[in-house]
Amino acid sequence: MPRAVHVLAFGIFAMVTSEFVVAGLMPQMAEGLGVTVPQVGYLITVFALSMAFGGPPLTVALLRLPPKTALMTLFPLFLAGNVLAATASGYPAMVVARVITGVASQAFFGVAISLGSQLTRPERRGRAVAVLLNGLMLGTLLGLPLATLTGERYGWRAAFWAISALTVAAALCTAVGVRRADRPEGSGTLRSELTAFRAPRLWLTLLTSTMVIGATFSAFSYLNPILTEVTGFSPGAVPLLLLAYGAATVVGNTVVGRFADRHTLPVLLGGLSLNAVFLAGFALLAGVEAGAVLCMLGVGLVGVTMNPALVTRVQRAGNARPLVNTVHSSFITLGVVLGSALGGLGLDRFGPRAPLWLGAALAVAGLLTLVPDLLRRGRSPGADGPGPASAKSEQPVPAPLHAGQTP
Repeated sequence: MPRAVHVLAFGIFAMVTSEFVVAGLMPQMAEGLGVTVPQVGYLITVFALSMAFGGPPLTVALLRLPPKTALMTLFPLFLAGNVLAATASGYPAMVVARVITGVASQAFFGVAISLGSQLTRPERRGRAVAVLLNGLMLGTLLGLPLATLTGERYGWRAAFWAISALTVAAALCTAVGVRRADRPEGSGTLRSELTAFRAPRLWLTLLTSTMVIGATFSAFSYLNPILTEVTGFSPGAVPLLLLAYGAATVVGNTVVGRFADRHTLPVLLGGLSLNAVFLAGFALLAGVEAGAVLCMLGVGLVGVTMNPALVTRVQRAGNARPLVNTVHSSFITLGVVLGSALGGLGLDRFGPRAPLWLGAALAVAGLLTLVPDLLRRGRSPGADGPGPASAKSEQPVPAPLHAGQTP
């Protein structure tokens, strides 16, 4: 695996840490900004919506730049947003900061995934995406707890300063560790990038991603009240349980990455089926400690960890260029918004088990979006692999590797 892929994962780690940091510092930020805790919670929504709707236009603006240049343009923008957050004198400034960082991070994801794919042979792109997305998993597993600890010990502003320092470190590593890659053939104009979106199959694959992530986040967003109010764990035990959940996502992401290239559709079929079973089982066994923990870890193994297979499927239905990857990230982000919103409504009306049942329903809906591809695969046994168009047009641009790199 090229060293550059690991470097790009470090950049994603910095972005994800900034995305989730608010969740761990709500009381302190509410007091410091003079607002309520729910208003601080809206900052998470602002970030997510900025990612979903602001990332693609920014990616379009960067299309004519080589990928590395685009990344090095996004780092200062992301840094400016975090510095603004660290120095924000009031809530409006913090909202602006979250918009800036949300837009920049979404564009970064799209360009980084595209570049990582470009630097890797087509048959190993699933593994490359898994490595890139380990930055996301580790951001949840390590970045959020460390940022929360920093904020609790030194003040919430210190957490944003720490993320700013992390951003500078990631930018320096990218400048040194990622070679300059030319734009893939056929990219660079909006018209050529938009061509992929004419295919109905691409929109269906994007919808699958929304359902997969929505199913998982319907449960993940409300694990704290479920584990304390229904299962009966003490509040002090929840961070340890979330740490175990995060470890399960790292393991699952690595395993899925191994099979995402050759068995994309079976992986998604199995993952969604198991996720529906684990979510329904969690709802039924939420009052039993062992059963609840087992099902929670199961959701960690087969939930967001489907991302390498989702990315592989989207790239085959469309292409591996920045705009498709950024729009895909937007659909994933919409899954976060959809799952957390529906889960919250269910919790308010029907109690803590409702988000789990809603998650199971979304997983079943995700299975239904696979039906056309399953039928297509039945007619053509090789349909799971890259089609002729993608095999021809998505070859990575040849370029020498750094010493010590393996393709």
